[in-house]
Amino acid sequence: MSRRSVLRGAAVGAGAITLPSLLTACGSGPGGDGKTIHMGSNSSDPIPKKAFAEAFKAYEAQSGGRKIAVNTVDHNTFQENINKYLQGNPDDVFMWFAGYRMQFFAKKGLLYDISDNWQHYEGFSDALKAQSTGEDGKQYLTPYYYYPWAVFHRKSLFADRGYQSPKTLDEYVALAKQMKKDKLDPIAFCDKDGWPAMGTFDYINMRTNGYEFHKSLMAGEAAWTDKRVKEVFDTWRRLLPYCQQGANGRTWQEAATSLQKKEAGMAVFGLPHPGAQFPKGEQEDIDFFPFPVINPEHGQDAVEAPIDGFLLAKKSKNLKNKKNVESAKDLLKWLATGKAEDIYLKSDPNNIAVNDQADISQYSALQKKAVELVSGAKQISQFLDRDTRPDFASTVMIPAIQQFISNPNDVDGLVNGIERQKKTIFASD
Repeated sequence: MSRRSVLRGAAVGAGAITLPSLLTACGSGPGGDGKTIHMGSNSSDPIPKKAFAEAFKAYEAQSGGRKIAVNTVDHNTFQENINKYLQGNPDDVFMWFAGYRMQFFAKKGLLYDISDNWQHYEGFSDALKAQSTGEDGKQYLTPYYYYPWAVFHRKSLFADRGYQSPKTLDEYVALAKQMKKDKLDPIAFCDKDGWPAMGTFDYINMRTNGYEFHKSLMAGEAAWTDKRVKEVFDTWRRLLPYCQQGANGRTWQEAATSLQKKEAGMAVFGLPHPGAQFPKGEQEDIDFFPFPVINPEHGQDAVEAPIDGFLLAKKSKNLKNKKNVESAKDLLKWLATGKAEDIYLKSDPNNIAVNDQADISQYSALQKKAVELVSGAKQISQFLDRDTRPDFASTVMIPAIQQFISNPNDVDGLVNGIERQKKTIFASD
């Protein structure tokens, strides 16, 4: 479940880079009788692809003759070309992200207003509605699931070695030291995809400086040269000796596999990442603990829990036809139900339903623990590359974090460079 999303894709719209348009909608143009709904899917991995197929099949069975034509594209390719896709000939409905990532395209006029749908939705919290709302106060996204980030490990490894889940950063480092003595890579670590290490940055920042500072930093308000940011990188530098070396050349799949093979002891991931790399018979051996406390003032108040969902593409030629709009909105209404989420999660237990009418009685122990983690959080973040401008995330933060991983000793030079580029990008509106 790569999230290079933002990254190159949205950066194209900011003129940061140029990519070939590799996405082509499966729709043929305006017209039709509203019976076929064209879906742009980035769920190319086997587990979510199968789960969505089951959900779409269930919709078709109760829709009175409607069909869903799914245009599945490799996840990274979809993300990297999303801007050109939405400005070209997109599918009617497509999968994307809540929060800033959605607001960015809403502001560009590329999303269809579905505020009328939201008048009928049930089971969504005010926080979910806020994450689905553009800067203009209109709703554009139908949320479908979320997945919290935490520190994942194998129960059996911890039991065999007598490891205890740490509560504080000092305990986390002590555990990492012991794992190193035990000939393990204490922390599976990767950033070839450009986004995985952002989760570690976010957690160190929110644990050190709090959620409000995270928001201010992502919004371009706080300075990256602030001593609080330098403290984040200094703390991270303390952890790097216990991380797998060569992270910039390692994919998240490879890092998750090292956790599965008990070559590494821990990994900062989102819920679906280890689940996607563990065989079925080993799924129950996955466990996690919240990222440890650094500053007691902020404790473990904040949790990263990105939200994914469905949107309508404003430039879809099919949506020039009223019947097609009605059909697309009808699909979204159904996807917004707890029943639709139940069907999906039956085949993909690596995510959590956002609708409180979903049946959580069938959740695994890991899913139930994930629900507890998020429900107990005082603040929920969406992840660095979803909480800030996509062009800033892609052209500045990806190379900056990879530079830090390669050379963690020049923090002053690093933050000065980030701040200089930030000022230029945030002044471009």
